[in-house]
Amino acid sequence: MLAALGNAAVQAAKAATTTVPIVFAVGEDPVRLGLVASLARPGGNLTGINFFVGELAAKRLEVLRELVPGVVRVAVLVNPANPNAETILRDVEAAARAMGLQIQVRNAGTIDEIDAGFATLARERADALVVAPDPLFLARRVQLVLLAASNKIPTAYGVRNYVEAGGLVSYGASFTDAVRQVGVYTGRILKGTKPADLPVVQSTKFELVINAQAARVLGLTVPPSLLARADEVIE
Repeated sequence: MLAALGNAAVQAAKAATTTVPIVFAVGEDPVRLGLVASLARPGGNLTGINFFVGELAAKRLEVLRELVPGVVRVAVLVNPANPNAETILRDVEAAARAMGLQIQVRNAGTIDEIDAGFATLARERADALVVAPDPLFLARRVQLVLLAASNKIPTAYGVRNYVEAGGLVSYGASFTDAVRQVGVYTGRILKGTKPADLPVVQSTKFELVINAQAARVLGLTVPPSLLARADEVIE
């Protein structure tokens, strides 16, 4: 039996076997990714959890609007090589239109392109930035956090790892809870349950994490209403 985390790892595991049970944790719709036939009846040898990395664009924009008074122009950093890039941008752009915000898209698929993207953002004076979900960006989170700080760009992320590294704010499903669910399903399969009989779980635990020190460096005052909703405030 395999436990696979992340879209690329799960798709590789699915391509490798049709018989070995696979329990996954992915950040996008597993039906759209072609991993399962439906959420209620997965079919085949895969099941797991969707922890909604890409579908929370509106919430991240709302948080930025609360943190940055008068925000108008919000940049989105996206990796064009990510197979979900088009869906991510569509979600962000739809949320921005509903809020009356302007979106500036910046592509970055390499370390150097991340540097170049921030240089462009600084020249264009973006009011804030949303970093799209992507394995490259997560791996380079220290680089991203330092660039956001040095260019004084308030930035929102999808997972708490960035905020723990010094980033401003994150909103997303609890990855810890997702991994716990993978463990629960793994145990049930080891006891004889078939993956096809285990509905795909969708995350219900979401967390807002704020780095108070990062806010002070940017000259931002975190509103009491946002502090009250935060699951954790890192000092």
